[in-house]
Amino acid sequence: MDILLAMRAFRRVVERNSFYKAAEDLSVTPAALSKQIKQLEARLGTLLLVRTTRTMSLTEAGQGYYHEACRLLAEFDALEQSVADSAQRVAGTLRVNAPLSFGLMVLSPLLPKFMQNYPQLQVELTLDDRVLDVVAAGFDISLRIRRHLPDSSLSARSLGKVHQRICAAPAYLAQHGTPLGLDELHNHDCLAYSLAEKAGQWQFAAGGDDLIVAINPRATANNSLMLRDMILAGLGIGSLPSFVADPEIAAGRLLPLFSEHAAEPYQVFAVYPTRRYLLSKVQVFTDFIRDAWGSSR
Repeated sequence: MDILLAMRAFRRVVERNSFYKAAEDLSVTPAALSKQIKQLEARLGTLLLVRTTRTMSLTEAGQGYYHEACRLLAEFDALEQSVADSAQRVAGTLRVNAPLSFGLMVLSPLLPKFMQNYPQLQVELTLDDRVLDVVAAGFDISLRIRRHLPDSSLSARSLGKVHQRICAAPAYLAQHGTPLGLDELHNHDCLAYSLAEKAGQWQFAAGGDDLIVAINPRATANNSLMLRDMILAGLGIGSLPSFVADPEIAAGRLLPLFSEHAAEPYQVFAVYPTRRYLLSKVQVFTDFIRDAWGSSR
């Protein structure tokens, strides 16, 4: 039996001094309510109510049980309300995991405003280009840059798009020439992101189809900022996420290549443990990043 439900039923019977009125309040039949009280008495092994056709009174055990039941139910209701209020209040600690380059290039400029908006919230940011286990590591949110997410027990939300830019420094192109077709990439020094799903391949779009070009990297790096610096230094042609490449392209320090063959963009997914109710701190963080950054992608 549901002991809390039975305690509430017993309390209502005593308060209304009537099975019929209490049953109306609880939207059950008097017979069902009477059965519930009898089950409670059987569980406790004592009589709580003395019932006749016209009167009802509490036994001594019933009086003591009524007062304690009222106290316990009040405490339980207060606990539930406290937890519900906490879930809706943007406070506590928000644990976020994100790729290093995305954290430095995108999150770092946005976090001051976010934290000003929510002064009761503490943020623990862990930057790591590896995919970490959200649940095992205790993260509230993990940001992942993928075209598609594998099926899992986790929930996910897209916050914006990231395009891959094939680019090179003007100095490199001046020395080695600008490749005019994708088939010329094998004649150039290429620099690759080692944690990519397929580090030795670049994906392009040609005639509505995906086109995979194999490269033989001269150097690899497991971080996009390191890769950017290598490309800026004129070491070769590389593929960078748009949030890293675009500022350099706008400043003329890098030149984009094969823009007409841009592949399907990646998505920045906010991945979080599946819960019946989304924590308010997770909701406001994902809303903020999507509105401040993702909506302009």
